[in-house]
Amino acid sequence: IIIDDATLSSPKTAELRATLEKMGINNGLIVGGAALDENFAKAARNIPNLDVLPSQGANVYDILKRHTLVLTKQAVTDLEARLK
Repeated sequence: IIIDDATLSSPKTAELRATLEKMGINNGLIVGGAALDENFAKAARNIPNLDVLPSQGANVYDILKRHTLVLTKQAVTDLEARLK
């Protein structure tokens, strides 16, 4: 899944959990851009079976460990440049 960005206005786990449920994600890896949004990272760390990494931290082990891979547009650009 590709999303525009991974940001939250406040570090509310319930808000992020509701958004993920709407997307059908209950076991996933979210790869952001070069730097993670602090509010998003704080909210995500309280959700089991969810990992959040910056684009340079993405690796095969973490990708295969989760059922759903979610990339921000910036992560796609960063990973394409890294894998060329």
